[in-house]
Amino acid sequence: MDGRKIMTGSLRGAALIWMTALLTLVGLAAMVVAYVYARSEAAEFLDGQLRQIALNVGTGPALAAGPAEDLDPEDHVAVTIWDSAGRAVHQSPPNTLIPRQARPGFANVTAGGESWRVYTIGDDVRTVQVAQRETVRAEIADSAALSAAAPILIVIPLSWLVVGWAMNRMIKRLNGLAEEIAARSATAREPILLDGVPAEVRPLAESLNGLIGRLQASIAAQRRFLADAAHELRTPLAAMQIQIGNLAGADRADRDERVAALAAGVKRAGALVNQLLDLARLDESAPVTNERFQLGALLLDCVADSAPLAEEKGVEIGTDFDTDATIRGVEQEIRSLFVNLIDNAIRYTPEGGTVDVALFLQENRPVVEIVDTGPGLPKGAETRIFDRFYRGAPQDAPGTGLGLAIARRIAERHGFDLSVENRADGASGVVARVVMPAEANRFGAS
Repeated sequence: MDGRKIMTGSLRGAALIWMTALLTLVGLAAMVVAYVYARSEAAEFLDGQLRQIALNVGTGPALAAGPAEDLDPEDHVAVTIWDSAGRAVHQSPPNTLIPRQARPGFANVTAGGESWRVYTIGDDVRTVQVAQRETVRAEIADSAALSAAAPILIVIPLSWLVVGWAMNRMIKRLNGLAEEIAARSATAREPILLDGVPAEVRPLAESLNGLIGRLQASIAAQRRFLADAAHELRTPLAAMQIQIGNLAGADRADRDERVAALAAGVKRAGALVNQLLDLARLDESAPVTNERFQLGALLLDCVADSAPLAEEKGVEIGTDFDTDATIRGVEQEIRSLFVNLIDNAIRYTPEGGTVDVALFLQENRPVVEIVDTGPGLPKGAETRIFDRFYRGAPQDAPGTGLGLAIARRIAERHGFDLSVENRADGASGVVARVVMPAEANRFGAS
């Protein structure tokens, strides 16, 4: 049976099968060891008996005594005694002829078509040889070995029952956890209770609690996002409704002015909708592709795209590139990142101000800085500058409050470090800095 199918089908079944297999293997190994050890001990014991018989055998009248009536003839121990002249003075049983061994000690001998275990001992007066059938010794040894292995054979099925009982208890607790999770509603906020959860499953339950918390935070953020989006869209839509209502009674000159205002409102609403769609797309967990392109050329295009806005506001925009870099990422997203940062700087810079875009290396990492001469961030705005729909002072500056939120999301998807903070050189304004990882880029012309 395929182990992968077992694991994916049932945790209980997989555990029982693997535990049963392990217990069976261990039991069989233990049984074999016990069997071999018991046979070895039995053989050693029987050899000792042969030796003791040889040492204590005599030639007196007791030797003529017949065997016990309940003794199997095959169980007889054959004893042969020779005198110093080599004549057999005793043979028991009389019809068992086992050749005299030339050397003392133990030997395995075949006589009369049977295998014998023989022990020989002698001196100047006589030689004593005691023999026992190997079949009898094997029966005794097998009986002792089976007696030692029998308890193990009994323990194996008992172990299966114990393991099954323990698994049932554990699975019952897991089923309780599953039932609790299944009974929860989609809006439930309470974490999963960890009382009674097995220690091995506790990390899973804790991870689920973390997931619940993240889902609740995501749902809350989506609700805030929808509420903020509805609020931001309500204003231009209401203004457009008013303008449309006023068109009916307006003269030609006034009508042209109201149509222009209506077109501007439609343009602002369209820009807001496009940014909302960009944010929704960037929130997806789609993998970032790796296109190669020149960072310097991309920045020049971004500056050119923002030049009409700078000219309209009377803001001078300049560039200062100390190096160039071939970087990898989604070119359209990175273009949107820098366009949003540059446009944001232009919108908050008063007429006659400047916006400078710089590209340089810092510790072998490409860095892009966008520095403006605007009013700077108000106190406390650093923690909220990337919030959606948040707009720093002045509040009457055009924009939707989504540009920096989009820029941060793009930076996160590409592994860039993005910071927006007040200038540290004593001048008024803000510096937006994007630092790209060195390992993801190759510097110089490609």
